[in-house]
Amino acid sequence: MRVGIIGCGAIGTDVALYADKMKEITAIYLYDITRTASKNLHKKLKKANIKPVKEFLKDVDFVFEAASQDAVIEYAAEILTAGKDMIVMSAGCLFNNKFRTKIENIARENHCKIYVPSGAICGVDGILSASVDTIDEVTLVTTKPPTSLGKKLQKRTIVFEGNARRAVKKFPSNINVAASLSLAGIGFDQTKVRIVADPVVTRISHRILAHGKFGRLRAEVENMPNPKNPKSSYMASLSAIATLKRIVNPIQIGA
Repeated sequence: MRVGIIGCGAIGTDVALYADKMKEITAIYLYDITRTASKNLHKKLKKANIKPVKEFLKDVDFVFEAASQDAVIEYAAEILTAGKDMIVMSAGCLFNNKFRTKIENIARENHCKIYVPSGAICGVDGILSASVDTIDEVTLVTTKPPTSLGKKLQKRTIVFEGNARRAVKKFPSNINVAASLSLAGIGFDQTKVRIVADPVVTRISHRILAHGKFGRLRAEVENMPNPKNPKSSYMASLSAIATLKRIVNPIQIGA
């Protein structure tokens, strides 16, 4: 299989390095809006080429996005129209119902898939299973060092409290996990989000609390920072790689 990668930052680099070692992946095409980023990553890979998205589309089987919500909005329709599966890391843009419905319809018409990894959180499989019946409430509590949120604070501060739709609009680079959780469960308007900036913490933590007809769910993870970018959780990269493996492996595990 051949993969195109949009975004050569920390997550894109981790995925590309792993894909380069996979026997199932025969070619990797790189694109980043910053040419230096794709050039630097290209030097570390054996199977890679650098090409614009429009040029590599005809040569790939699926596309992995790890760039930005803007990149998803710019390229998703074109990728899916070409009949290519797409892995979306910047899932926050899917809060836009009109855009989400548009790309869903394109994917359906062209018999391809949009994969949204769980990202830096745990428990999404449980929420997805529980959503088959009634879920009464889902809450995501995310705690980060202030610098991860672009803030300078001296004490623990709740910087956001509201629903997931507002959260991903206000923090487009910091809370994509709220999007994957919302899509798996009760939607952007009903999923509650609290974002806490704490100068004492050194790790990014996410806690999911949910209850419904299935029972109660509590899932929490404290993430190590990505060595390539301390603002990103290493779990996000691992989730992306796990989704890549899910596409190529014959055995599918999870809800």
